Amino acid sequence: MKNKDMLIKQIVKIMTSCDAIIIGAGSGLSSSAGLTYSGERFETYFKDFIDTYHLRDMYSAGFYPYETLEEYWAYWSRHIYYNRYIDSPKKTYQILLELVKDKDYFVITTNVDHQFQKNGFDKTRLFYTQGDYGLWQCSKPCHQQTYDNEDIVKAMLKQQKNMKIPSQLIPYCLRCGAPMTMNLRCDQTFVQDEGWYQAQQRYQNFLQKHQHRKVLYLELGIGANTPVIIKYPFWNYVSQNKNAVYISINLDDLYCPENIHKQSILIQGDIHNILNSVANEMRNDHDTK
Repeated sequence: MKNKDMLIKQIVKIMTSCDAIIIGAGSGLSSSAGLTYSGERFETYFKDFIDTYHLRDMYSAGFYPYETLEEYWAYWSRHIYYNRYIDSPKKTYQILLELVKDKDYFVITTNVDHQFQKNGFDKTRLFYTQGDYGLWQCSKPCHQQTYDNEDIVKAMLKQQKNMKIPSQLIPYCLRCGAPMTMNLRCDQTFVQDEGWYQAQQRYQNFLQKHQHRKVLYLELGIGANTPVIIKYPFWNYVSQNKNAVYISINLDDLYCPENIHKQSILIQGDIHNILNSVANEMRNDHDTK
């Protein structure tokens, strides 16, 4: 197995010479950027919820059967705010942008924290497949439309007391009167609005445009929960294009099919640190030319 220094140099060479970069990003990327769902960060923002409901992490806390909508939105307004409307603790996304900004790139992600757009990525080159913490939808849903929630979320955060928001802040659908809910893909009620379909089409157009060219499929923090969205398609695209390269960076879940092994680089470690090493190597490489 090649050592990491050699792999970093190889990644720089590939990123420099390729025609396009398609980034597939999962939760591991945001975790590496400091947006963790458990441990110290969870305890800092949700100590009262932890003490009262014995919650273990932000992910499972989102499924807790809160007795009232006042409690539900007290939790979710905090969850949204601290995972969507504040900057990530580390500059991981900014480092990634530095690496790809001068290339023809596109991003497909299962993340819902909006970090790509917050850190300067072109929004016309982003496809959020699983929703967005910054959007609400009708819980039924009675129509296929989403709504920005920033102002009301910040009001909920400011006005909540004893883990409850004021009743008048509970959001209801303006068409049918049902409670609003998060625009997150967790069941068959997920709303794919016009913006979702436009992003999907832009992604498909990008794939088709570059299907036979020198393409880098850069997979960052994709685990085994939903491999059919990014991981398996990436493997398939690489197997059909002898000019393509598959790079996966992750703490674990590092594997690829035998038929694309010679076109692949699997590098284990913290994504932030590895991307930073790639960026430093790329700067050094540029300075010596």
